[in-house]
Amino acid sequence: MSNEYLIFYQTRVFYTIKCLSQQLSVMAVFIKTLEEVEKMRIACRLAVEVLDMITPYVQAGVTTEELDRLCDDYTVNVQQALSAPLNYKGFPKSICTSVNHQVCHGVPSKRKLKSGDIVNIDVTVIKDGYHGDTSRMFMVGKPSIRAKRLVEIAYECLWIGIRQVRPGAHLSEVGAAIQRYAESQKCSVVREYCGHGIGRQFHEDPQVLHYRNPKADDTVLQPGMTFTIEPMINAGKRQIKVLPDKWTVVTKDHNLSAQWEHTILVTHEGVEILTLRADEDQTH
Repeated sequence: MSNEYLIFYQTRVFYTIKCLSQQLSVMAVFIKTLEEVEKMRIACRLAVEVLDMITPYVQAGVTTEELDRLCDDYTVNVQQALSAPLNYKGFPKSICTSVNHQVCHGVPSKRKLKSGDIVNIDVTVIKDGYHGDTSRMFMVGKPSIRAKRLVEIAYECLWIGIRQVRPGAHLSEVGAAIQRYAESQKCSVVREYCGHGIGRQFHEDPQVLHYRNPKADDTVLQPGMTFTIEPMINAGKRQIKVLPDKWTVVTKDHNLSAQWEHTILVTHEGVEILTLRADEDQTH
């Protein structure tokens, strides 16, 4: 690695962008140092391990509250880490469990999973002050053909977004590619929630839109940026609403929704997926 690259890698880069409301604000995009990247690799690996651990428990009859307990116990007592969602802005649980038409931020409860359900489990681990964030779709028992197809489309949307990431690319390319594919498959992209920068903070700049928005100024991707890509894909219309618990987001038309998430690092060569699973290929 060249000295020039090392110097660049350890620089904090600031961008000025327009918010979606078109009011000007300063977006501080943190370029991670090599030491910070290594800490993020560790946190991200732990997040993947939590999802690997919980996989055999995701069966018909288990409550989402029990899945939450198992994940937090593993994070705290085995990994000696912390569950980032717990008490984050008042969130009452350690993971998010979003079932069927729930889009995101589902609060674990005494609800029992049943055969045919699809559920997203979203995990964020804090280790040595750095965050690792990832989510995965699970299909309980035998899902419907429609549900299975939606899960597959959402997964492909994730990878299509990841494939746009490289130094010099514009962040808008990620969202435009995701929206183009999702809509070609007769699905819709949720617009109210997006990916985000991540590091010392759970949510940092930049905001990573999963759809094309010509009103938003564009961030040029630079080596050392870390952020999540996590498109929420609906089988029906994109409109959503928040339930009275003030957290759980659902589709307005009660059609199914699916989401996958990876934390990624922009590298000098392209992209590194920090939350890559053992059964995944970086070149998907």
